[in-house]
Amino acid sequence: MTIKPLADRVVVKLREAEETTASGIILAGAAKEKPQVADVVAVGPGAVQDGKTVPMTVKVGDKVLTAKYAGSEVKVDGETYTIVRESDILAIVD
Repeated sequence: MTIKPLADRVVVKLREAEETTASGIILAGAAKEKPQVADVVAVGPGAVQDGKTVPMTVKVGDKVLTAKYAGSEVKVDGETYTIVRESDILAIVD
């Protein structure tokens, strides 16, 4: 099954949270922060404003920084994805 987002929505796959700190301390599951860096998996056609489609800024394959608690999690074929609005994407990471 594939996910095809509508309007200005973007499907992202969050990257794994760090399991150790910079000083080498191993974090327990509850101590890990929700990751904010994600890979774009699918992109909708864009929002419609005044009868015109506004093109999306992000594209499939981009690495992005999302708002901390943005979006809705969905499971498809055993994989967990998050669907966010383009406005919930804070930056494209190089």
